[in-house]
Amino acid sequence: MDSVSQFVLGASLTAWVLGARTPARRSLLWGGIVATLPDLDVLIDHGDAIANMTRHRAESHALLYLTALAPLLAFGIAWLHGDRAHFGRWCCAVWAALVTHPLLDAMTIYGTQLLLPFTDHPFAVGSLFVVDPCYTLPLLVGGLWLWLGRGSRRGQRANTVGIVLSTLYAGWSMVAQGLVERFVRAALPVPAAEVQRIVVTPAPLQTLLWRVLVVTETEAHEGFRSLCDGAAPIVWTRLPRGREWFEALGGSPSFVRLRWFSGDCLKVERAENVLQAIDLRMGQEPHYVFRFDVAQFAADGGLVPVARPQRIGTRVPIGEGLAWLWARLFDPTVPTPR
Repeated sequence: MDSVSQFVLGASLTAWVLGARTPARRSLLWGGIVATLPDLDVLIDHGDAIANMTRHRAESHALLYLTALAPLLAFGIAWLHGDRAHFGRWCCAVWAALVTHPLLDAMTIYGTQLLLPFTDHPFAVGSLFVVDPCYTLPLLVGGLWLWLGRGSRRGQRANTVGIVLSTLYAGWSMVAQGLVERFVRAALPVPAAEVQRIVVTPAPLQTLLWRVLVVTETEAHEGFRSLCDGAAPIVWTRLPRGREWFEALGGSPSFVRLRWFSGDCLKVERAENVLQAIDLRMGQEPHYVFRFDVAQFAADGGLVPVARPQRIGTRVPIGEGLAWLWARLFDPTVPTPR
């Protein structure tokens, strides 16, 4: 999730755990700072754009490592404020701020390696968009109320309500995702035996309109389904995956790693004299956040893997995208921007 969501979640939880024993502003500020620490891994350059993508949310987001780090951070904070008598509570509060960060990240489709060092599987529920005001605002309002009220009882209650509402919204997102997936499975664009994967993720900023991918060996089918669509059928767009290039790129470690991280939810396109690998999970046709140059065509027509793949992703223009999003929420006939 975005940094604001992570900050206010960590702040609210820390203040809730510590309660009135600790000044509210101190709890909120430290909770927010601690909750943003895992994302400092973006400052590490792993050598190329694909490595940076797939190593983000790795060790820094592993539950075991964060659990081990929590007592050290808690001791430092308690010592700094002369509050060692409440070290146990600080330890619980810091742990909650740290581990809820990757758990919230895992609600998105990106991929979070929660269980390192036991497995590097990138967990991705995909029921929340990376920025969702409906999740963030209850936490923000509750935390601000507590901050401005300097720990008043009303502020404490508002903070608790914010945590409850945001948690219920995260739960609702999984219910909505399940409803959409059930509809999709009853109306697949290809025979069920050909389907390798179904990806259901929310369109930006909400959980009423969902983007759906049905992936087969040779192609993917993209569609959108709103919970307001009723019985209207999904309009599918066929996306060739460029499978003829996959074997040729098999010798590229970067391409192999990208296939693993995306769950093989990829397509490969030729753009002039280069091949581009595209993670189909994030974005919508033809705009994808993670698009990489992975190979070049040599003079003899052969393929040469790119030594340091660069990210060249694009996004739907904000104004056009928001206008389409609002219209599409309630009208299944609105065409998708291309």
